[in-house]
Amino acid sequence: MKKPSRTRLENPFCSGQERTRTMSFPQPHSLPEATANGGKMLVYGLGLLIMIPACTAGPHEKRLLHALLDNYNSLERPVVNESDPLQLSFGLTLMQIIDVDEKNQLLITNIWLKLEWNDMNLRWNSSEFGGVRDLRIPPHRLWKPDVLMYNSADEGFDGTYATNVVVRNNGSCLYVPPGIFKSTCKIDITWFPFDDQRCEMKFGSWTYDGFQLDLQLQDEAGGDISSFITNGEWDLLGVPGKRNEIYYNCCPEPYIDITFAILIRRKTLYYFFNLIVPCVLIASMALLGFTLPPDSGEKLSLGVTILLSLTVFLNMVAETMPATSDAVPLLGTYFNCIMFMVASSVVSTILILNYHHRNPDTHEMSEWTRTGWLRMSAAALFFQFLQFRREEATDPKR
Repeated sequence: MKKPSRTRLENPFCSGQERTRTMSFPQPHSLPEATANGGKMLVYGLGLLIMIPACTAGPHEKRLLHALLDNYNSLERPVVNESDPLQLSFGLTLMQIIDVDEKNQLLITNIWLKLEWNDMNLRWNSSEFGGVRDLRIPPHRLWKPDVLMYNSADEGFDGTYATNVVVRNNGSCLYVPPGIFKSTCKIDITWFPFDDQRCEMKFGSWTYDGFQLDLQLQDEAGGDISSFITNGEWDLLGVPGKRNEIYYNCCPEPYIDITFAILIRRKTLYYFFNLIVPCVLIASMALLGFTLPPDSGEKLSLGVTILLSLTVFLNMVAETMPATSDAVPLLGTYFNCIMFMVASSVVSTILILNYHHRNPDTHEMSEWTRTGWLRMSAAALFFQFLQFRREEATDPKR
């Protein structure tokens, strides 16, 4: 049997010296030899497939990173002239409203920020680096604007996750950090549960003024809500944005911020079927208490039970409301009025039962009852009040 010849194969995915690989293939001269060496051919083929991706990553990105970052200073503001402001485009994408905490007056959201600026120190000619047009660099290796949310209520203040910065060969830097933001929001509960809320999120640089960092709104329409996940309690009306340029008395330079307003409307279906409808039904039963005869022992018990039921519903409303005296919710006002009416019906039932079980043998009509009920009610009904003395009423001769 002849010795196997050595065949030179070239990997089309590699270049230079890495492209050439020398592999040995047997040259069978008979069918038994071909069958015996079939397994070896399969192993060689798998080795070739494994070799292809191993050689595709060239040294261009490594060489480019060294060229860009060896003398790079992450504390230097990347501008040609230090007196010129750096243009920063800022926007956000609202992904989800996680929670609206009325009691603590907090808004918890899932948001992706989008910051885009141009770094003059991160430019290169892609043809000199194997056609590499973009890089992914950790943010701590580069200069990054210190944009924070001013009205943050998070324990760590900044709730973003540090992702890589996408750097293109023209110096454009794109930084899209996602995060769970916990912001303060003044909740107006006047029209609860038919209320609309406006929660603002104010972003700006923590140390740079407007002459150093020019913060621009990326989209005049405001935040992006195309990927918003619907909430079961709130409807999203919009996320308008506004650029504010403020001059303070202490300083001549302006301070710029971008304020996004999250406009939401409460869905009332839950509160309608779980609070309003039961309250109306329970309150209407107070009217049925007047139809019961006074001799019925459950007349007073019915009114007291209705009053206690309304108290339970009022406590449920109070637990969801913030402890503030700025406004009284509409639903709370409704419950208080209903409770006052039911309490009045209970008092009326007590008086009715008290007078019903009186008789001339056990009780004598007092003077104020005679004056208040007989005289005044007679005058109100245009009846003539008959005055007579008690002796005349008890004299059998008259």
